[in-house]
Amino acid sequence: MKKIFLLLAVVLGMAVTQANAQQKQPVRIGIKAGVNMAEWQGQTINSAQDLMDMTNGSLSREMREGFHVGGVVSIPIAPGFEIEPGLLYSQKGMRLVGKIPMEQFDFLNAGVTVTNKAEYIDLPILAKIFIGDGFHIFAGPQFSYLLSNKVQVRAGALGFNALNQEWDMNSGFRELDVAATGGIGYRFASGFDLSAGYDYGLTTVDANRNFDTFNRVIKASVGFTF
Repeated sequence: MKKIFLLLAVVLGMAVTQANAQQKQPVRIGIKAGVNMAEWQGQTINSAQDLMDMTNGSLSREMREGFHVGGVVSIPIAPGFEIEPGLLYSQKGMRLVGKIPMEQFDFLNAGVTVTNKAEYIDLPILAKIFIGDGFHIFAGPQFSYLLSNKVQVRAGALGFNALNQEWDMNSGFRELDVAATGGIGYRFASGFDLSAGYDYGLTTVDANRNFDTFNRVIKASVGFTF
């Protein structure tokens, strides 16, 4: 894992050096932050969907809300074209929400929430094509390293929590996740940037491939390049 990140750092360093030598436009450093709406797709979710159907709606699937934050480097390659590597902390995972499927207990509003809380370091390497003054589209690979993976279970009734436990689930989960990412954005002349994107996981979250389940993340970001 460390060797992969080191190799990428060397390649990006060479790209920065060449870009500085060939382009009059300077390399720009920026910051970026925003919200994540994350879920899983694949066999695990298909099994969960079957369970939802069996429980007549007493179990539902939701996206896990999270955020991302970090830094980016904009490297001009040609007029209207940039390469933008980044390094960001990013929250991913998924959530299942259930309630007691019995009418006589409806007044209790009793339910349980199970949340997978996965924390990653993302290294996207984006190709950006600018159309007009600031509008741009972007796409590229993303390499992510799993920092931690936890499961949180919360249960309660009448607005009170009867259970709130969390435990580590790193074992069996893949440390390196590879995704394709892309989206659209607009960069203002001041350097302020707005963007929306989507991460499409290409490797299973399960290291042993016992189930083919993949990360999916919708992202909305704000940023500023100096």
